[in-house]
Amino acid sequence: MILLRHGQSEFNLHFGVTRRDPGIIDPRLTELGHAQAAEAAQALMGQGIERIIASPYTRALQTARPVAAALGLPITLDPIVRERYAYACDVGSLRSDLERDWPEHDFGLIVDTWWPAEEEPEASIVDRAARFRAALAERHDWARTLVVSHWGFILSLTGQSVANGQWLRCDPAEPAPDRLVWHA
Repeated sequence: MILLRHGQSEFNLHFGVTRRDPGIIDPRLTELGHAQAAEAAQALMGQGIERIIASPYTRALQTARPVAAALGLPITLDPIVRERYAYACDVGSLRSDLERDWPEHDFGLIVDTWWPAEEEPEASIVDRAARFRAALAERHDWARTLVVSHWGFILSLTGQSVANGQWLRCDPAEPAPDRLVWHA
C-alpha cells in the first residue's frame, strides 16, 4: 500500500512554531497544504493506484481530493485510519456536517461522532493500525491501495515519521515495527 500523510493543516502550521495545541478543531489545509496535496497527486499518478482510503478528517479529505480527481477514483472513508486522538485537531466534524460539505462521498458507514471522547492511549492506535494492516493484507488489491492518513497512524503502521504531504510504500504482510518514538 501507499501511505500519504495529509498536507500541512492550520494546526500543523501553528503547532510547528509554538509546540502548543492551538485549539483548532478539524483544521483545514493551509495554502502550502493544498500545494502539497496537488504535488502528491502528480507524483502518485504513475503508481498504479486503483483504490483510495481516507480518514474522515477535513485535512485528509482535502488531501485526497486532488489525488482522486487525477486518478478518476472514488474515496472510501474509514475512521480506522484516523489520527490518534490527543489534540484539539483530532476532534472531527460530525458526519452530518461532512455529508453537507462533501456530498460526493458516501458517509453511510460512519457514525455521527466517529472520533473518541477522550485521549487515545498509544496502545490503542497501535492496535488499530495492526487491525488495519491485517485486514488490508487479506485483500488482493493492497499493493494498489492509497491510504490518506496522519502522522500517528502512519507511525504506528511503519515506525516512520513522515512529513506533511510525504508518501511511502508499506507491505502489510511485513511485520509491524517493534518500537515507536512518539514525538513529531
